[in-house]
Amino acid sequence: MPTQEEMKAALQGYVDGFNAGDPAAVAALFADDAVVEDPVGHPRIAGRAAIDEFYANAVAGGAKLSLDGPIRGSHGDRAAMAFTVEVPAMGMRIRAIDVMTFGPDGKIVKMEAHWGPDDIEQ
Repeated sequence: MPTQEEMKAALQGYVDGFNAGDPAAVAALFADDAVVEDPVGHPRIAGRAAIDEFYANAVAGGAKLSLDGPIRGSHGDRAAMAFTVEVPAMGMRIRAIDVMTFGPDGKIVKMEAHWGPDDIEQ
């Protein structure tokens, strides 16, 4: 199981990769058989090719992430972060909490994005 420091570093790498406009850096944090549910309640995105495409589209939209507080660990294989997504092209802001589950190799195996209609500002 990855350490708290490794999981927190991966989540910081997620934010940094997004903000650098580097979807490959973000997707590289995920296991080949990972699952992304963004937001929770929408169809899941599964597998390397689908995850690569998802992040390529997300980053191409010009979205930027800013943490709303420290990245949080757990006593297990999960870490979470509260953050705000700014999408200037759409004049939109989304407040989200992502919970990532990690595999033994430190790669993300599951990502759950928690945000709903009330968390979007136009």
